[in-house]
Amino acid sequence: MRRREFLTVVGVAAAWPIAAHAQKPPMPVIGFLGAPAAQPYERFAAAIREGLREAGYIEGQNVTIEYRWAEGRYDRLPALAADLVNRNVSVIVTIGGAPATVAARAATSTIPIVFNVTADPLKLGLVASLNRPGGNLTGIAMLGVELEAKRLELLHEVLPTAALIGVLVNPSNPQTDFQLQDLQKAARAISQRILVVNASTERELDAAFEIFAEQRADAVLVAQDTFFTSQPALFAALTTRHAMPAISAWRAHVEGASLLDAYRQTGVYAGRVLKGERAAELPVVQAVKFELVINLKTAKVLGLSVPATVIARADEVIE
Repeated sequence: MRRREFLTVVGVAAAWPIAAHAQKPPMPVIGFLGAPAAQPYERFAAAIREGLREAGYIEGQNVTIEYRWAEGRYDRLPALAADLVNRNVSVIVTIGGAPATVAARAATSTIPIVFNVTADPLKLGLVASLNRPGGNLTGIAMLGVELEAKRLELLHEVLPTAALIGVLVNPSNPQTDFQLQDLQKAARAISQRILVVNASTERELDAAFEIFAEQRADAVLVAQDTFFTSQPALFAALTTRHAMPAISAWRAHVEGASLLDAYRQTGVYAGRVLKGERAAELPVVQAVKFELVINLKTAKVLGLSVPATVIARADEVIE
């Protein structure tokens, strides 16, 4: 074989791996940052994967997902977010309210972040506006925190003679200040005394209900928080043990359902970012439907008579 022919053959053979590599780009990686524990939130993660499928991305086929769960310990979130950034993920999806999103934003100003929060992202300083977020963040705002005052009013309507209502908050949640401002304003408007107690662990939850019982609180308002949301069985046990009516932001505390569609939309947005759309130009999606669910079975056990006017406004009554 002549030298020119040999070099030509070698050159063609060497070109094959390069061509193959160009035809099959690296699989994009989504960083998944969750403030809660994995097990109680698996249905939400599944809803996000469903949204990704709608956008054309299937885990393990054309996208990889790196999961990081803080197990309800918010102090772990900064390190978990930094780990995802170091892995050069294509987009970060955050769930579990403000704590996970705040940690992700602190870790990167360049990687797109698709959040799922229950507070107003404007108040939290996550976006410049809802229509044009700017920066590298966008996502879904369920606005559960903004309904705290309404929940207090509903509880007052059910228990108009309540002398004291306990309020349970998580002090390590960055949205707690907004919650308390709204609740205190609403309490003054209806002349309702409230007792605020902090809790961020299961032991502190148990102690908080002991305090409510000692202070003879007539009912408890459970503020919006991911750690609280992931403990429906514990809340059921505590409210039953102390025979104490409670109102919560999540129907999981009533019968175990969930806001899966909001998480599905989070997956859809993540897929749109992977396709090249800029987070800065994707409008924040806001919740437009809210439900009132009443568990009359529990109310009867507690000897509580729910006014007919409240029952008439309920979207669902569990008997």
